[in-house]
Amino acid sequence: MSVAAFLLIQFSILAYALVGGVFLAFSDFIMRSLAITGGHGGVEAMQAINREVFRWVFMALFLGMAAISVMMVAYGALGAAGPAGTLIMVAGLVYLVGCFGVTVFFNVPMNEALAGMEMSADATRDYWFETYVPRWTFWNSVRTVACAISAALLLFGLLWMTQTQAHAA
Repeated sequence: MSVAAFLLIQFSILAYALVGGVFLAFSDFIMRSLAITGGHGGVEAMQAINREVFRWVFMALFLGMAAISVMMVAYGALGAAGPAGTLIMVAGLVYLVGCFGVTVFFNVPMNEALAGMEMSADATRDYWFETYVPRWTFWNSVRTVACAISAALLLFGLLWMTQTQAHAA
């Protein structure tokens, strides 16, 4: 394994864990806290969060890891042999489907629907409590688990590769 691949895999383990940690915070306590504000405060706060998320480090990590995950899939399939390669490839696929795909197909459409709603409308309050909070949080929890699984699989793949190389030397 090249030094570049070794460092990229280490960075990816950390980045998957960081992205998953942000999602964990939302699933664990942020959404629950926003929900107990009575509706309008939670909607307003979530609308602000959804606008601000595009301007900071999180989005660079989230999108960057989608691109790096494609590289992990290719490296696992073509560049790494045996079980280590499989673990690395599956780690990338889990992130792409379970984190990035879920975001694109589930969380973002709900964010866009919420963004277009008037905070004081009864329909907004109903959507917030009956649809947005439970469904968004469910899919966010899927993203959390996908990130954790990706980080663990990548770690195990890296350990497998380094152990195999150590025994071969």
